[in-house]
Amino acid sequence: MERPLHFIEHIVEEDLKNGYSPADLRFRFPPEPNGYLHIGHVKAICINFNLGERYKAPVNLRFDDTNPAKEEQQFVDAIKENIQWLGYQWEGECYASDYFDQLYAWAVELIEKNLAYVDSQPSEAIAQQKGTPTQPGTESPFRNRSVAENKRLFEEMKAGQHPEGAHVLRAKIDMASPNMLLRDPVMYRILYKSHHRTADSWCIYPLYDWTHGQSDYVEQVSHSLCSLEFKPHRDLYDWFLDALSPLQKPLRPKQKEFARMNLSYTVTSKRKLASLIEEGHVSGWDDPRMPTIAGLRRRGYTPRALRNFVDAAGVAKRDNVIDMSLLEYAIREDLNQTAPRVMAVLNPVKLTISNYPEGTSEMLDGEINPEQPELGTRKLPFSRELYIEREDFKEEANRKFFRLSLGKEVRLKNAYIIKGESVIKDASGNIIEIICTYDPKSKSGSGTEESQRKVKGTLHWVSTAHAFPIEVRLYDRLFQEEAPDQDKNVDFKAHLNPHSLSTLRGFAEPSLESALAGDRFQFQRLGYFVVDPDSREKKLVFNKTVGLRDNWSKNA
Repeated sequence: MERPLHFIEHIVEEDLKNGYSPADLRFRFPPEPNGYLHIGHVKAICINFNLGERYKAPVNLRFDDTNPAKEEQQFVDAIKENIQWLGYQWEGECYASDYFDQLYAWAVELIEKNLAYVDSQPSEAIAQQKGTPTQPGTESPFRNRSVAENKRLFEEMKAGQHPEGAHVLRAKIDMASPNMLLRDPVMYRILYKSHHRTADSWCIYPLYDWTHGQSDYVEQVSHSLCSLEFKPHRDLYDWFLDALSPLQKPLRPKQKEFARMNLSYTVTSKRKLASLIEEGHVSGWDDPRMPTIAGLRRRGYTPRALRNFVDAAGVAKRDNVIDMSLLEYAIREDLNQTAPRVMAVLNPVKLTISNYPEGTSEMLDGEINPEQPELGTRKLPFSRELYIEREDFKEEANRKFFRLSLGKEVRLKNAYIIKGESVIKDASGNIIEIICTYDPKSKSGSGTEESQRKVKGTLHWVSTAHAFPIEVRLYDRLFQEEAPDQDKNVDFKAHLNPHSLSTLRGFAEPSLESALAGDRFQFQRLGYFVVDPDSREKKLVFNKTVGLRDNWSKNA
């Protein structure tokens, strides 16, 4: 059953009924290359590229590269890799810097129409004259410069004849407009920074509002889709297109807004994410605790899970906060279908089966993935001495404890039923070994009456003689507050969770020894894990992606 259309698709459908042809449709994703893409960008990527797929329309990737002080080629490369990893391919690779000459020529046109002027005030004075939402702004003393003087000064700005901050170019609109963005917005500033593509060809750079709509027009984007915080910018978007009319190209782009992706217990401001890296709270843009695509990928998230998450969250007209549990549900559902099952013990204690033959071992069968029975089974070495989880044993336990205790029986997964007999402790009273007996006729899948016997608990295990040592990194939420940056009077970093990362040393079944970075597994009874790029031969590092059950709701 096909899902209902979301409101943007309804807009496109309406446009197709009212004069647009399918050939008119073109979409774009326009990131600024000043950081790595995050979960919020995944929504924008999916909306635009899914529209392209639905309507068989091209989608451009356009880099909004107008601020050389913050933008780098490494971010361009990372953004391209992230989009391709998500499973999308763009039609045209475009850059706002491709249009610098055209934007400059159009700016001169606005000066000639007396719709733009050079302001020589410092930025503080310009900001002060903007007014407030309830009070109109005041006009710049330079607002009525002659067209000739404005053209001369703007040409001198472009030629590098003035220092940074000496002048800006502003649109001449309405200093009393209720929309403060229309109060003579700045179009150009002087900036002596080398650009990652144009090098030192330019020393004046256009601002977002001037650049964006005109870039959409050049590329003939039909629907310019952005998040709700840009809704007040729509008036300015349209004003610039009106001011440049009559335009030569047939299609005039239209801006439409959707609710951004706000996720609980995280922040998505690139500035704030960058500060976490700079101050050493996380290891980098791809730290598995980060909400970046790179971080989620390193954590073990899949492209399909992220796309399904965006689809489940929906495309809304109003901002809301999406619970982290929905994101984890998406990856849990995906990995349940695809991740091979293995056994690993993360907090080991030794278990010895006293009546199992010494010096012998056997190979047992374990399912690779019960959701894909066609994959068959894997071989598990079993022996007299095993590791189990320390939490799976209590010397004395009540009736609600269904794992191993003295005098009680449990099943070892894919193996035998065992019974706790005694323990060995160190000088401090800590249990260092559990002694058990086993029922040799209770082997799983053997078909005997004993193998069908029901016990209440099943434990995972690893044979000590065959165990493969691993490092495991366990991740918790990065912030302790659901909305860490909501209170503007409190530094969002005050809400950082000091226990967001813990590292364990454990043991895994030997089949994992050949695992490669990026391989994902279900550690049975523990959760889903992925091999981290830090891994080396015989020194595998695993990141926990998500548990087998939702722990967010009860911990919130």
